[in-house]
Amino acid sequence: MFAPLLIHRFFVNIRYEKGGKINGFKIGVSGSAVDNCTKDAPRKAELVGYHLARKGMVVVTGETTGMPYYAAKGAKKGNGFTVGISPAISYVEHVRKYRLPHKYTDFVMYTGFGYSGRNLLFIRSTDAVIFICGRIGTLNEFTIAFEDKKPIGILLETGGVIDEIDHILTVSQRGRNNIVFDSDPKKLVEKLIALVQKEAREKAKRNK
Repeated sequence: MFAPLLIHRFFVNIRYEKGGKINGFKIGVSGSAVDNCTKDAPRKAELVGYHLARKGMVVVTGETTGMPYYAAKGAKKGNGFTVGISPAISYVEHVRKYRLPHKYTDFVMYTGFGYSGRNLLFIRSTDAVIFICGRIGTLNEFTIAFEDKKPIGILLETGGVIDEIDHILTVSQRGRNNIVFDSDPKKLVEKLIALVQKEAREKAKRNK
């Protein structure tokens, strides 16, 4: 609970400092850290980040290479705010031991929990998550988000384990009410934001 709470308080402070420019949800972007994706997956990941930023969303990643890196790059092109959740305990460990980038990140949380611990904190620190391509680490983050009933967006036709999610959901027989699919980055972003906004309205009604 500590990391998500700290990030939430940080966002509140940023809203005041920036005059309320950051007024959206915290949307995570998960995906392959290596190049096992389709040829146009990096471009699509960058567009996901860009469109999230243009909608006023905060883009959260696992502060790694590959698809999350491209999403953060796109978010900065869209004049957005980016947050990275690192597996390392410090900046030095982040770049020397894990050899991970931080070029397009405005705020980094160094967890010191390694990849598996980072994955949990990353997902718990978001309001929703978009998945692009991916391998076993991405699948791990997907199952965490799914069990937590997070709104989920699946960017289709990007390769890797994400192209198998539909089959996994069918076999698991757990439903998919909180999941949206699309092969177009902009349309997927719009669908996911609509889903998050709907859930936020329903939650507000329940809390009255």
